Amino acid sequence: MTLRVGLIGFPVEHSLSPVFQQVALDALGIPARYELWPTPPAELQQRIAGLRAPGTVGANVTVPHKEAVAQLVDELAPRARRVGAVNTVIVRGQRLLGDNTDVPGFLFPLRERGLPLADLRVTLLGAGGAARAVIVALLDQGCRHLTIANRTPERARQLVAEFGIGHALTLGPELLTVLGETDLLVNATSLGWDGRASPIPLDWLGQLPPHAFVYDLTYRETPLLATARQLGRTALDGLEMLVAQGAESFRLWFEREPPFDLMLRAAQEARAQRFGTIG
Repeated sequence: MTLRVGLIGFPVEHSLSPVFQQVALDALGIPARYELWPTPPAELQQRIAGLRAPGTVGANVTVPHKEAVAQLVDELAPRARRVGAVNTVIVRGQRLLGDNTDVPGFLFPLRERGLPLADLRVTLLGAGGAARAVIVALLDQGCRHLTIANRTPERARQLVAEFGIGHALTLGPELLTVLGETDLLVNATSLGWDGRASPIPLDWLGQLPPHAFVYDLTYRETPLLATARQLGRTALDGLEMLVAQGAESFRLWFEREPPFDLMLRAAQEARAQRFGTIG
């Protein structure tokens, strides 16, 4: 029997996940197909229940369903409970386990570059679901210096209160002073995916120290990343995070070590074909 695993979201047609996940499955000789499962909100409950069908190993979950799926699975892994969102469902018999691999996925490229996260002064743009995963990841690494900046400061303040770390700001001029003392700037908003928008005025990036990293969780080129490079800062897009979270999902589904380098190359090639080269 050919096993099935797929991506649940709406829309999902743009996703690179089927490309690099199928490469890994084929390389290891696992008889499985990674599929796209576009799922409008009204069909989500039925889709999740359908994961119990014979031959289904699990699923990835993307926007807008990560928070909702956390309420539909039978059990939550500790990090998924802390984030309040699920991006990976693992089928264990007739039970569904929800996990969140965005947490290790976010950390992977930073660890690869040897960044001492416990000591960094981090500024996080955004206060949605992606930001929650970033905060959990930073807390796990002992981060002590965090500023959360959001268009609506109430949401940022809620995160500060819930997780007990950092302080909240708007995406306004008060952020300029903080940027001057920032080692790692993380964009966890969706602004920039279209190649035009930015969460902050681009000239503000000039306030960052010369050694600062700019990390945009979007895996396309964004004005934020392009400007950071022009100003001589280190820019990091979200492709490595995407593949790293997918590799962790793979481990959970199949209990095998995936060929990460092969997956990353496949993702890089697919991105270049769809969106052009970056950097």
